[in-house]
Amino acid sequence: MNVEIQIHIRRAIEDGPVVFVTAALHGDEINGCGAVRQLIQDDAFQLLKGTVVLIPVLNLPAFERHSRYLPDRRDLNRSFPGSPDGSLAGRMAFTIFNEIVKRCDYGIDLHTASVRRTNYPTVRADLDNPEVRRIAEAFGSEIIINGKGPKNSFRREASAAGCPTIIMEGGEVWKVEPGIVETAVRGIKNVLIELKMLDNEIESPPYQIVIEKSKWIRADQGGFLDFHIQPGDIVKKDQPLATNTTIIGEGQSTIYAPFNGVVMGMTSLPSISPGEPICNLGKLPRKYSPDKFEKLRAKEDGLEQQVLEELSSSVLLTEPPEE
Repeated sequence: MNVEIQIHIRRAIEDGPVVFVTAALHGDEINGCGAVRQLIQDDAFQLLKGTVVLIPVLNLPAFERHSRYLPDRRDLNRSFPGSPDGSLAGRMAFTIFNEIVKRCDYGIDLHTASVRRTNYPTVRADLDNPEVRRIAEAFGSEIIINGKGPKNSFRREASAAGCPTIIMEGGEVWKVEPGIVETAVRGIKNVLIELKMLDNEIESPPYQIVIEKSKWIRADQGGFLDFHIQPGDIVKKDQPLATNTTIIGEGQSTIYAPFNGVVMGMTSLPSISPGEPICNLGKLPRKYSPDKFEKLRAKEDGLEQQVLEELSSSVLLTEPPEE
């Protein structure tokens, strides 16, 4: 079985860091493909030094099936660093790890939410690693989620092997969304500017918060959700997030925020069963009250605002029921 991963390499005359940028590690998460393809087609994207390895589709067998998983039903992003004589996923992971990761100094991996969910753009990184923190902060996302990542995941194992790696999550599966693509391209260029590989000024929002704790809010009972929040919203403790109704619209229960937070991700499917996730709330650091955060956001009129508006267009918002 031959799997030919298409790779595009940009190399400067002067030596410097080698950075990989990958997308579609999960084959249905193709927003990152749009970003990598845009960089490949950009003739003005010229490096001062170093090398960028651009891979628009890392998991070709899953990509061809429009699936998150490989044909052996395994998750490639839980199979690193892999094995030369293991499962299909393990063998692919081993080749990717040895032929790409071990030849690079830094990595950026682009993801989206999983099926029936959407994510506001966030960077996920192990901030205990100084070089991971360096590129995570430079990327220029409003929100950084601190953590090592799951065991055997691509970024965790790459960082452990000496190639500091971050991921960006944003948008939905099976889509190439303009704001998400622009966010990813801007972030990649910001990292390359930080590493002195491009000559420009880093573009970043007026604030950046680190999320140390997050929680998926789940439905207690089945029903049809009336949403009161959208991706990227800032919410206060005890603020209504959604109302669980019957099929004909009679209210059953209201779901409230357990703490001050930011909506990092949420379901895009209002039909819900007991225990299914409604939204992923990142707990705001104490120094960021919701009111303070909203004031900071009100000052900006750039890419972040564009993304907020684009992602909200796929969510029907309703007013919470009166108490």
